[in-house]
Amino acid sequence: MVRLFKKLTGFLWDKGNTDKNLLKHSVSNQECEEVFFDSNKKLLNDVLHSGNEKRYIIIGKTKRSRVLFIVFTIRNKSIRVVSARDMHAKERKFYEEKS
Repeated sequence: MVRLFKKLTGFLWDKGNTDKNLLKHSVSNQECEEVFFDSNKKLLNDVLHSGNEKRYIIIGKTKRSRVLFIVFTIRNKSIRVVSARDMHAKERKFYEEKS
């Protein structure tokens, strides 16, 4: 899965997702991006929600140690965040056990 990021050029913030996570879960775009640089991040396939396009889940920490659960997809060589929120207790435990 690490290969997934090798050819990417950045993040795609468009009209459909630019403020959605901030309004719904108080997660800024910058915080979302920070998770992708967490050295202990966990990356999983989102099998349940992969329909027309393949989706992934990433869990990790921001610079301020906020632990986030992010669903994203790849569009053209960019990461497009679909959803971002704080981790639930079970997700946090998984992240901490695997770190």
